[in-house]
Amino acid sequence: MRKPVENFAKDIGRPDPAGRLDAPSFHRNKEGITAELIRLLGDGHGDVLEIGSGTGQHAVTFAAALPDLTFWPSDPVSDHIGSIDAWRTASGLGNVMPATSLNCCERPWRLGQRDLRPNNLDAVIAINVIHIAPWAVAEAIIEGAKEYLKSGGAMIFYGPYRKNGQHNSQGNIDFDAALRARNPSFGIRDLEDLMACADRNGLRFESETDLPANNKMIVFRA
Repeated sequence: MRKPVENFAKDIGRPDPAGRLDAPSFHRNKEGITAELIRLLGDGHGDVLEIGSGTGQHAVTFAAALPDLTFWPSDPVSDHIGSIDAWRTASGLGNVMPATSLNCCERPWRLGQRDLRPNNLDAVIAINVIHIAPWAVAEAIIEGAKEYLKSGGAMIFYGPYRKNGQHNSQGNIDFDAALRARNPSFGIRDLEDLMACADRNGLRFESETDLPANNKMIVFRA
């Protein structure tokens, strides 16, 4: 079995009395990511699966901004599951489902107690995931998107990327080195590798959008 994303709960402090973890990066990137998702998914009325939801803060923020979509947060780490559900409960939103303990490297993917049906999702989202996991996780996410997205559905990645082997800032150079020191299988990914993997799986590249703090949103379509 391929290892899923990293347990980062220990790096961001203790949960509050309600069980909610608070990721500092969420407060820095939430506005830019949410605005892009509104642009990309604002006309949708279906299901969106988030891979590696972490604290759960993004899921409830997106659900509040896109009330016609149903968001399915997921994570393979038990500490994260508790935080996701605590944020969901506090939000009071009806379009955020209970967190699913999903390892994207295993099949079939499940939402709650049911197997996910092929060609059923409007979007799959992975925010700050593939640089804190082995490359095999990125491959598994794309393979799953191929199987589970509707025709025209969006596979959306967010995070730092290299282009042609080059970083776009000294901060990303330092971050990449720190990731690889922590685990040699982690690290900022080359955009060309991601695009090649998507192409092999029949996903069409749609857009690359620069966002604050030297991050990018990369979108593919089924």
